[in-house]
Amino acid sequence: MRRRHLLLVSSLLAAAACATQNPASAPPESANDVDAGAGVESPHPVITLNAEPQRAGDPAKGYRALVNEAYVPCGIPWSAYSQVFGEAPENQRVPGREGRNATLAYNYTAMTTKEGVELVTSNCLTCHAGRIDGELVVGLGAADGDFTRSAEDQKGLTANVGLFLTDEKEKAEWQKWRARVDTVAPYSVLSTRGPNPADNFTAVLFAHHDPKTLAWSDTPLMAVPPPHDTPVDVPPWWRMNKKTSMFYVGGGRGDHARIMMTASILCTSSVEESKAIDAYFADIRAYIASIEPPKYPWPIDQARASLGRTVFESTCSRCHGTYGSAATYPNRLVTLAEIGTDPVLASGTAQFGPPFVRWFGESFFGEISRLEPKEGYVAPPLDGVWATAPYLHNGSVPTIEALLDSSKRPAYWTRSFDSKAYDQAALGWTHRALARGKSGEANVAAKRAIYDTTLLGYGNGGHLFGDALSADDRAAVIEYLKTL
Repeated sequence: MRRRHLLLVSSLLAAAACATQNPASAPPESANDVDAGAGVESPHPVITLNAEPQRAGDPAKGYRALVNEAYVPCGIPWSAYSQVFGEAPENQRVPGREGRNATLAYNYTAMTTKEGVELVTSNCLTCHAGRIDGELVVGLGAADGDFTRSAEDQKGLTANVGLFLTDEKEKAEWQKWRARVDTVAPYSVLSTRGPNPADNFTAVLFAHHDPKTLAWSDTPLMAVPPPHDTPVDVPPWWRMNKKTSMFYVGGGRGDHARIMMTASILCTSSVEESKAIDAYFADIRAYIASIEPPKYPWPIDQARASLGRTVFESTCSRCHGTYGSAATYPNRLVTLAEIGTDPVLASGTAQFGPPFVRWFGESFFGEISRLEPKEGYVAPPLDGVWATAPYLHNGSVPTIEALLDSSKRPAYWTRSFDSKAYDQAALGWTHRALARGKSGEANVAAKRAIYDTTLLGYGNGGHLFGDALSADDRAAVIEYLKTL
């Protein structure tokens, strides 16, 4: 029984790493009513999020820090972890790890506190490494995460780690980790497997830290709204070599490294701690910006892809850019009125609510960076888009085929979460459309695997631009996207 408890609690340790990943001067931004990319008048303003300076970094040093440094510096004592887990199998490891890390799964990191307590903590790869066709890809968003366990279950599991501990110093470290994970537990629950709740529970972590000192408070220092199911599909890291903003809603401006290291706030309690972590995050940002997307591994009809490129560049490039030797990317923020996709995330919810944006701006993080969300969504670059299903910011559309033809989007659907269950024709996850949503399913496991687009925040509407294309043109565009 104790082994089962710790196996389950390890999932909580993993979830902790997903926490996010005012202001200086006004943001570089331009807006006009002419879409220069398409060369035609547009009824909607074109908002371009312009580039801002980034601190220089060393990608090689950044990778080493990413997989070895304990930038989320609290966790489960090694004495408890090691009673359950042996060395990770090879398919759960990544290269370049040092010491005890070399034997751990890619999403766990070993550390020793200044009091000499050995811990196992989580790292960024918990959410930012995923599998496609069975292969682990660093930088691919994890599309199979399961955050459907109730807050009560999570709190019960964190308590059970104590069954393995006798040393008082270890108990103190466990209690620190437990207090913080239990605090965010109600805000890290989603109704559906696949999406990620990080944007939601990051707001709660802000509320429990003093913005000036970053000291932790067991009680919130600002009003926190009731828990809300806010699903977000984890985007791939390789987009960051083109994007000027980090988040779907155009937020995350200024110094990206400072925003990335905000993930550490789960465990840190002082500006001094944060500065020590920030010192190497410019290197981690440089590594992230160096990542290349995986190549499509199956055959491509090059003649059809060539036709698809022509269609794409005449209909899609004004938002998503062009590719090849003369590639362009506009960093365009598409307003809610134009895109028409689910508006919940872009309506000031989760960490993008005004109080939390102000907190960020008043904190150490806001010295050189800004959250600064917009009422719209940034059209992403499409490098490696074939690997990044499901689609839209909330993961509500399982394939590119359905994204380009809204009549093929199922209101209710489910999938196996097997990374080999890939639909090469539709470009996305093999899935099964259902006749009913969650309310009609009695089996708990099956219910959690149902994506119900009628739920608040889970809508699959909008982005109707592909509906005007012919079936042949849509098929050609799909073939072209395989080449990116």
